[in-house]
Amino acid sequence: MMAQPASVAPLLVFGWGNLSRGDDALGPLCIERLRATLVPAASVEYLDDYQLQIEHALDLVGRQRVLFVDASLSCRAPFEVTQLRAAQDASFITHAMSPQALMQVFRDLRGEEPPPCTLLAIRGERFELGEPPSVGALDHLAAALQWAEVWLSAHA
Repeated sequence: MMAQPASVAPLLVFGWGNLSRGDDALGPLCIERLRATLVPAASVEYLDDYQLQIEHALDLVGRQRVLFVDASLSCRAPFEVTQLRAAQDASFITHAMSPQALMQVFRDLRGEEPPPCTLLAIRGERFELGEPPSVGALDHLAAALQWAEVWLSAHA
């Protein structure tokens, strides 16, 4: 007898980055703080990792919406929100993938469109190895957390 697949939360919030590289920690810190401050709900799953990898395409299966969270040197402060589309890009053949390339892997594997995905890019300033997150980046994170809480309540 085959086991029934576990039910999947309709919302996924996925942050990535390196806790040892200054402001690169913003994605995982966002996930950590959302887990700690929001009432646990069966409708939301929180994941974090160092980087997006091809295997993470499977984390999109069964989702209604996905919020990706990452640090950025190029977005406006305090953060930017972008609706994403699946696309094969240069990250497709590297260790670290873009969310768009991950969505393309999902499309290629499943033969269907990925769930709607949004990128929350939080402005970082310093990404040096061994440094803590900067004061400015932590201020940007606070603003991004407020936005993420509203996003979650609107989609939960």
